[in-house]
Amino acid sequence: MKKSLRNIALLAAMLIAMALQAQPKDKVLNRPYADLKRVHFGFSVGASFQNLSITNNGFVTDNGESWFAEVPELSPGFTVGVLADLRLNNHFNLRFSPGMQFGSKVVKFYDANNPGATLGRQNVKSTYVVMPIDLKYSALRYHNCRPYLVSGVMGVLDVSKQRSEQFKFATTDAMLTIGFGCDFYLPYFKFCPEIKFCFGLRDILQKDRPDLEDDPQMEDFTKSVSKITSNMVVITFYFE
Repeated sequence: MKKSLRNIALLAAMLIAMALQAQPKDKVLNRPYADLKRVHFGFSVGASFQNLSITNNGFVTDNGESWFAEVPELSPGFTVGVLADLRLNNHFNLRFSPGMQFGSKVVKFYDANNPGATLGRQNVKSTYVVMPIDLKYSALRYHNCRPYLVSGVMGVLDVSKQRSEQFKFATTDAMLTIGFGCDFYLPYFKFCPEIKFCFGLRDILQKDRPDLEDDPQMEDFTKSVSKITSNMVVITFYFE
């Protein structure tokens, strides 16, 4: 899983670096006054890679099995949103970019005494309404490109329908975000690829499960985990 995250970050960085190399070397500036607007708007599309950080507690069942859970690999999802950008000064902008993210992750359950055998799996499908507020720091413009860093907080509301499965999650979350990207000035708009890392701040696992009282084996899955937080890697393409 950590290898998957490194590959995603490396791919995004390579794409931005290649785009920088492809910039023309002439000094004709596209949209020279675009960054002087007090307020501007845009929209975005992209891909998200949702993940769960699971803290297993070593719970042992009546059969002597010590269960643990993990998300072994990441699957890409789709994200779409809108943007409102407020210019603070020559280097800082305040950005609000609400949107929706559609994705899934597969949780697999194992016995610590026999990790090669899968005890079960749960396909967690999520539809997130996200409300990020970010502070953007931009470097000096070089020809028709301008790299930047971004950091902020993000509220998350999961509007997907949850079934009675091994894990049940809270519908709300809060995340810290940090990322980087680059503004590319085209003749009619700015194109801004960005990669952002999002870290959940609260335990989203619901431990009170009256719906599983008649199925103690299913309840054992929840008992084997003490905490779950949500994390994401989001690759976004802004059009401003």
